[in-house]
Amino acid sequence: MVNNTVTAPKGFLAVGLHCGVKKSGKHDLGLIVCPTGVKAAAVFTTNKIVSAAVQVCKKHVKSASISAVVVNSGNANTCTGKQGLANAVRMCGETATQIESNPGNVLVASTGIIGEQLPIGKIVSGISKAAEKLSASSESGLDFAKAIMTTDTRAKQAVRKLEISGAKVTMAGTVKGAGMIAPNMATTLCFITTDAAITKPLLSKALKAAIGNSLNRLTVDGHQSTNDTAIILASGLAGNRPIVSQCPRYKKFANVLGQLCDDLARQMALDAEGATRMFKVVIKGAASKADAARACRAVADYPLVKCAVNGGDPNWGRIICAVGSANVKLNPDKLSCKLDDVTVFKNGGPIKFDAKKASKVVSQTEHTITVDLGAGKVSDFCYGCDLSAGYVKINADYHT
Repeated sequence: MVNNTVTAPKGFLAVGLHCGVKKSGKHDLGLIVCPTGVKAAAVFTTNKIVSAAVQVCKKHVKSASISAVVVNSGNANTCTGKQGLANAVRMCGETATQIESNPGNVLVASTGIIGEQLPIGKIVSGISKAAEKLSASSESGLDFAKAIMTTDTRAKQAVRKLEISGAKVTMAGTVKGAGMIAPNMATTLCFITTDAAITKPLLSKALKAAIGNSLNRLTVDGHQSTNDTAIILASGLAGNRPIVSQCPRYKKFANVLGQLCDDLARQMALDAEGATRMFKVVIKGAASKADAARACRAVADYPLVKCAVNGGDPNWGRIICAVGSANVKLNPDKLSCKLDDVTVFKNGGPIKFDAKKASKVVSQTEHTITVDLGAGKVSDFCYGCDLSAGYVKINADYHT
């Protein structure tokens, strides 16, 4: 069986199980452990309201060596005051005790309902049980992926293999997130493992770049969470010559990491709450990077564009309206729009196009909306998804 889970790289054990946080009985607690220790880096939400787990994780990730990550779903441990902070610290402490490590060498993450205290007794008991089931098997890796899910409908995982200085290097990742998604960071928990030997600063640099061009390009509903965390762990056990500078080996590692994260972001888009299809918005001809990014988001976040995609409607008017209201520089006489390779609007006006072909493009699982602002030479992109009645139902029924 091919292992495409976080246990695929050398040196990693994982587990996922139900400890009692979720009333559904589904997995709600997960551990990733590296007995030999790893170098770690992370990026977090920019929301000014953050969970206790984020507060603790920001401190612990500075450690030179990390032994484990402990994660719970079903409860965000956000807006829970001093008790919530104490519970996040205790999660690290209990995990450290079970694997004979230091609490400061354990990272923590939480996701779920905001404003309720963690059932810490159940979690502590679950950590003890989980420690006994740690394994490098693909089954355990999949159990971990399931343990971090909330409104996700399926586990989202990816793996990549590459060669660095003659050594076979593996990196693998899993991500959760289906709603409250918008840069920065796209609301999610993301965990990446690799057996590459690389310095901590370069690992951090590579992660920030990879997230910046993947998860931070995804918007589902224009809102970010309080718990967003992306962590990468590097065991260094692949045997490659350590990456200590921004040399070609680093660039190769960073490029593949970017591909892995892009894969995960696309999986998120297609598993967004109520989503049936996703789209990529490409903005060209912008006067500045800020304008390009703003225009991208304006199209991807516009409910009427998202509804049109849901209905397979090549409604270019909504797209043009979105960029026109984005407060960016544009040349109305040069403004153009394409749906994949079908031009539907050119040089500031509508043109004849095959409506059936255009509708078929929009009805695909994935398509690209390209808009040229005609105001410069800068381009940018982001990912979005359609808006269905399912999104409303999920969020009307989900207690927050």
